[in-house]
Amino acid sequence: MLYADIIVDISHESLDKTYQYKIPEHLTEQVKVGLPADITFGSGNRHLTGYIVGLSDKPKIEEHRIKEIEGLVEKGIAIESRMITLAHWMKENFGGTMNDALRTVLSVKKSVKPVEKKQIALAVDRETAEKLLKEYARKHNVARARLIKELLTYQPIPKELVTGKLNVSGATLKALEEQNIITTLVEEVYRTASGKNYINSTRVVLNENQQKICDTICKDYDNGLRNTYLIHGVTGSGKTEVYLQTIEHIVAKGRQVIVLIPEIALTYQTVRRFTERFGNRVAFLHSRLSMGERYDQYRLAKEGKLDIMIGPRSALFTPFENLGAIVIDEEHESSYKSEQVPKYHARETAIQLAQMTDSCVILGSATPSLESYERAQQGEYVLLELKQRAKNAKLPEVEIVDLKEEMAAKNRSMFSRALQQEMAERLIRGEQTMLFLNRRGYSGSVSCRSCGKPIMCPHCSVSLTLHYDQTLHCHYCGHTVPLPDKCPECGSPYIAAFGTGTQKVEEAVKKLFPQARVLRMDADTTKEKESYEKILSSFANEGADILVGTQMIVKGHDFPKVTLVGIIAADLSLNVSDYRSSERTFQLLAQAAGRAGRDELPGKVIIQTYQPEHYSITTAAKEDYSGFFRQEMSFRKMMKYPPKAHILAVLCIGRDEARTEQFCGRVALAAKQYAKEHAGEYVAVIGPTKASVAKSNDFFRNLIYIKADNYDILTKLASVLDAFREQDKTIILQMDFDPMGSY
Repeated sequence: MLYADIIVDISHESLDKTYQYKIPEHLTEQVKVGLPADITFGSGNRHLTGYIVGLSDKPKIEEHRIKEIEGLVEKGIAIESRMITLAHWMKENFGGTMNDALRTVLSVKKSVKPVEKKQIALAVDRETAEKLLKEYARKHNVARARLIKELLTYQPIPKELVTGKLNVSGATLKALEEQNIITTLVEEVYRTASGKNYINSTRVVLNENQQKICDTICKDYDNGLRNTYLIHGVTGSGKTEVYLQTIEHIVAKGRQVIVLIPEIALTYQTVRRFTERFGNRVAFLHSRLSMGERYDQYRLAKEGKLDIMIGPRSALFTPFENLGAIVIDEEHESSYKSEQVPKYHARETAIQLAQMTDSCVILGSATPSLESYERAQQGEYVLLELKQRAKNAKLPEVEIVDLKEEMAAKNRSMFSRALQQEMAERLIRGEQTMLFLNRRGYSGSVSCRSCGKPIMCPHCSVSLTLHYDQTLHCHYCGHTVPLPDKCPECGSPYIAAFGTGTQKVEEAVKKLFPQARVLRMDADTTKEKESYEKILSSFANEGADILVGTQMIVKGHDFPKVTLVGIIAADLSLNVSDYRSSERTFQLLAQAAGRAGRDELPGKVIIQTYQPEHYSITTAAKEDYSGFFRQEMSFRKMMKYPPKAHILAVLCIGRDEARTEQFCGRVALAAKQYAKEHAGEYVAVIGPTKASVAKSNDFFRNLIYIKADNYDILTKLASVLDAFREQDKTIILQMDFDPMGSY
């Protein structure tokens, strides 16, 4: 006998409860997760539609109490059904529970009170209204006379004007409505996220390379081919215009498109360009929308009133009826990996969703993730390249400055002599400068200020992480050493975590150049809803000479007057206990360098670093992705890191330190036993060990890493370890496949 777990109603309150039903023999071949089913529910046997979210061959309660499915709904797969199928796939491939996955894909769960626009109009003919006006005037019913007179001149009138400017009370309106003299017209108004509508009929003429890529994708689409494309284009090569014209082709065929962007900082320019092309048929989502705005964007999409949804990874779950394409810009960004359970990757999930909806996927980046580029090399993705900048703009000149030499020359400033000189020249010429502080991996990494070397693990080629007890840990092999007094490489006592922040950089700029207009863009200055747009539009309109910021200023922005980019501490992200640190450093530096000289004015980039010879810095300076890819992939292959192998991180979190450690130990033993049983496959279990933040909010955190060549081995192992959740409900068990950062 086969059984189905069914969600009876996918409202917020019901997500945590499923009910088991028997599957009749004649339906066993047709049943699959996500399909709607006709069922009888409750003691009254009400006929309802439920959604199948799981299948099993074991009853959860006494078999005689389990009802049978009446039949499958023949209307086809609804949007909710598709999302439930996707949730099931996410649970299987990224861990977590089905309810975790459902909460993610059904992201707007509660109905929000609609906004209504009310207007007052006459309910009688003109002749009757004129007679009433005379009578009200005779009886000195001033308010009534005033209202009827206005309605005879102009109608309908917004209710707020009637009660405000015309000063007609609610009681008067109610009385007139009860006498059928006036009527209230109610129109539901959608909350829009912007309220702005940019119109621009000018179309950019694609250059030969852009046109070739656009033609390739559109021709494949017309021929029914649904591929995953990777557009690898140097910074400023015009990828966005390729997206726009390709999307235009797909939308013209009656299909809808989801455009994912890595974070809110891209919204201002991206949405403007899309709105100029598609008007009010485009909407966007981000975390700062109100619940009402977010709810209305989803309703507009579901009701077919939108063609394009732009947003971060959550926009992937937009309920489009006829999805045709998914575009993922800056596909290398780590923000596409969820930090909440299920820890899904938007790229992999988009490809799965595309297969379910007959859609294509377009990935774009100047610095593709190693995973995507490797798949393109293997033929899984179609690789399309843009090797020159659009508008015939030249790539910027790049100068690498060795900070060790600056220190030897007694320059204690955070700005090298070369950067100071170039900034001064830009101020004289009326050009703009961007100063990028590479803060990624700031917490925990320890390096020497004299020689610039981080303290590395001797076994894993990753830097050690500083713990609260002043010991250094490797989170890949468990190696631990005390924090030394002197640098192991050069003996210098100047050894510490790097502490410069954007505020200090801003203060230093103002001290050095008091006449300069300086803007700062970081987490502190972008707390308000419209703050991103205000800062970026001010800088775009030349309201400042210098923009100081973290990684949010280097992603996809296009400022024609920016001719200098200064990278304050390029190698901070190298000194992180994470095997991806070289890749992230290369990506950040190449993206930052790409902000300079994007128009007619030539650009220059100054990279300040303690490790000028490191391949991630030298290849980023030359924008040599292929050279970086070759060197980094040889390291990943040797060390069995993704994409040459796969990693499962298992995190155990609990209030009781000893209990959490014991629980994590039992999980590790089960994983090691599983590895023994699969001796023919490469499976390595590392740990258990304490997480880098061993205690957080009075919760203790212990960690296991499991490596395997085969991803399927890890998903099967995850389902085995999943059973430990039931052994101790006081411990939280989280799993993360191919984690994007260290724990």
